[in-house]
Amino acid sequence: MCACHGDADAEAFAPTTRPMPIRFFNTRSRAVETFTPIDPPGATVSLYTCGPTVYAHAHIGNFRAYTFEDLLQRHLEWRGYVVRRVMNLTDVDDKTIRGCRAEGIPLAQFTARFKTAFFEDLEAMRIRPAEAYPAATDPENIGQMIAMIARLLESGHAYQADDRSVYFRLSAFPDYGKLAHLDLAELRPGGRVRSDEYEKESIGDFALWKAWDEEDGEVAWESPWGRGRPGWHIECSAMATRLLGDEIDIHCGGVDNIFPHHEAEIAQSECCTGKRFVRYWLHCAHLLAEGQKMSKSLGNFFTLRDLLARGFTGRELRYALLSVHYRLPLNFRIVSLEGARSALGRIDEWLARLTDHAGTAPAEPHPAAGSDAFGEALDDDLNISAALAVLFDAIRDSHRALDAQTLTAGQARSLLDWWAGIDTVLALSPEVGGIPAAVQALADERAAARAAKNWAESDRLRDAVRGMGWEIKDTRGGPAKLSPVKGAA
Repeated sequence: MCACHGDADAEAFAPTTRPMPIRFFNTRSRAVETFTPIDPPGATVSLYTCGPTVYAHAHIGNFRAYTFEDLLQRHLEWRGYVVRRVMNLTDVDDKTIRGCRAEGIPLAQFTARFKTAFFEDLEAMRIRPAEAYPAATDPENIGQMIAMIARLLESGHAYQADDRSVYFRLSAFPDYGKLAHLDLAELRPGGRVRSDEYEKESIGDFALWKAWDEEDGEVAWESPWGRGRPGWHIECSAMATRLLGDEIDIHCGGVDNIFPHHEAEIAQSECCTGKRFVRYWLHCAHLLAEGQKMSKSLGNFFTLRDLLARGFTGRELRYALLSVHYRLPLNFRIVSLEGARSALGRIDEWLARLTDHAGTAPAEPHPAAGSDAFGEALDDDLNISAALAVLFDAIRDSHRALDAQTLTAGQARSLLDWWAGIDTVLALSPEVGGIPAAVQALADERAAARAAKNWAESDRLRDAVRGMGWEIKDTRGGPAKLSPVKGAA
């Protein structure tokens, strides 16, 4: 749905073998575990990520999660996996209904502009598009929800109450609370919970299907239990299982999703299928703004658009959100973006010097370019700090070698090729007229090869450019044109 900057086909640079196992901290076990996909050959990974509730513009706390999930997908692809990622859009819940009623417009019209804005923001943040963005109100998803609720009623895991709503019976699922590590016996039950926005302290049977009332206005669907709408939790269970199957490799979100949302997803899904819903649960820590929880009243509430209006870029915000490990709390400050701008400036200067020095030289071995230290750092539960340290050590050392005139042109080319590979994970390349500098450098090198009638080298460079997500189209009597490969992330 959107074309993102700085992306590339991970297969072009992915190692053909995985020398070290990838390890993730699993929220369910509270331990770092070796990642083993469900897919028997181990080639395909299913990944479900909780998307936005489209009642407003997504804020930078949301994008902390989306950026971490993007890093996860890109690293898995760089390591040779095919990732099938699904991100849902919550377009019917208490907040979206309140919003459309306040504006006096249909629900679909109200949410449409926030969906459009969300995809624009994803592009600005260079987040690779998911395979699918199912919306809760899609007819096929409503149908899946109704089918799942019918199964839960039939098995005794759900019941229709006197208020005509259908609730999940917590007492029928003893494992409820295992993800959040809660001892429900020590918590006071809160009865039935119909709202989508109940607090963590409210323990009780939650709504699967909400009977229509006047506050819902025209938002309703017909079901075997009467006119109404789905509860928030059943939406994700339905969309995840419909598109990715009964068992999923990885499910991500923020720590605020663990309870009750992800607990409810597990309960619903496993009671429907009898199978383990998710193998690995990955959650990112909270984002604070200026040391406090974001709040409009405190003046520390930021959307991407707020920051763009201040003169910052999506690339700079991406770096600021990416550079802190996903399980560590992130205290966002405006000065963080200034630090990101400085770090990106160091990368840009380094790439410019290497490009100028490399010229048209073929690649020669270089220790940093031949090392897998960057990838091995990310294999360790996405240790981005260690990975960036590898990058900036290479930048420092190669600057010194350039100054001392001990770095050959071929080694500079090798470092540029290395950067092109790791940038399929980072997506931080500078733009030159909308074209990443590394892509433009290869295109220029290909033009020189064609001028020298070195057709084999020309073909190799064309394929390398395509592997980075760009197409070279030769023209008669003029320079070749670069354009993104259709459908490339």
